[in-house]
Amino acid sequence: MALKFDYIAKDPNSEARRGRIHTAHGTIETPVFMSVGTFGSVRTLDHTELEDIGVQIILGNTYHLYLRPGPEILKDVGGYHKLMSWNKPILTDSGGFQIFSLPHQRVISEKGLTFKSYIDQSYKRLTPESDIAFQEVIGSDIMMVLDVCVPSTSSYDICVDAMNRTHRWAKRCKQAKTRDENSLFGIVQGAIYENLRQESAETLVNLDFDGYAIGGLAVGETDEERDHFTNFTAKLLPQNKPRYLMGVGTPHDLVRSVLAGVDMFDCIIPTNHARQGVAYTFGGKIKLRRVFHARETIPIDENCGCFVCKRFSRAYLHQLTKCEEPTGWKLISYHNTWFYERLMEKIRDTIVDGTFSSFAKHFLENADD
Repeated sequence: MALKFDYIAKDPNSEARRGRIHTAHGTIETPVFMSVGTFGSVRTLDHTELEDIGVQIILGNTYHLYLRPGPEILKDVGGYHKLMSWNKPILTDSGGFQIFSLPHQRVISEKGLTFKSYIDQSYKRLTPESDIAFQEVIGSDIMMVLDVCVPSTSSYDICVDAMNRTHRWAKRCKQAKTRDENSLFGIVQGAIYENLRQESAETLVNLDFDGYAIGGLAVGETDEERDHFTNFTAKLLPQNKPRYLMGVGTPHDLVRSVLAGVDMFDCIIPTNHARQGVAYTFGGKIKLRRVFHARETIPIDENCGCFVCKRFSRAYLHQLTKCEEPTGWKLISYHNTWFYERLMEKIRDTIVDGTFSSFAKHFLENADD
């Protein structure tokens, strides 16, 4: 089945909206935070735990999966869902961001990208056509076009060239798509130039993708610039299709971007920061490596319903993180992923009952970011 988006409710005092995305592997309630499973796994958490937490969709990465296990193995095992034993939706990034973050190990041409494998140093090639073909082998419920991502602080001329190539590649990606069950999102580029963002949005909307991503942010701009261009770009995108802000972010980022009308998010923060001993709560983040937590017998959050907070103290988690014991990384990752899911549930509920704006104001003013 092709992707279908239901527009359910809108917050009366902001652009926040409550929706529902229907895919071949299930329904996604929006706004949604997508857990990042780059190599087929959300770091330290197995799929039973993710299902217990309520994770709706996992994000995989085309670049990494192309290098390992590769197209042949994924085709032989029946795709990414079967390889992972995950029966819920999967979104795959095109891999463009990862490739463009390797400036000395890749060559860009109009045909596509040539890049060096970090596994065996061999050279690989991806074109818009082969990228989509591989994402179809993966079996992604939502695929992303191959785009050109440049630092948001790049010169105007560089941003124009990157945007125009993104548009040409987006058209080729759409032409290469062969399967209805794999939906395809366009990616709006244009860095921190309003006229480029507007041109990019108009061009991609005219190509009629299944949904639209806001790309090229969280790559060098200030927080104020990111908020401005998230708001500016979201208003240019269709009301009847999902909007995805790529690579963002902190709990504050999510709340501010939902206010702007964004529906989908992904970021490595919940598990990446867990490794550093950082836990998230509705009252803000807690840095468990700090010495004063060594004697605290309270949980991360006394109001949290996750099994970590029901059983383990901050003192224990401090001990594990200071000793760099992997169990600590796992327990804090579980808690953080649980918190992110509960935050998104709260956002969805308050949009429906018309109180999201007041919830957002209180959260942004009182929760340390």
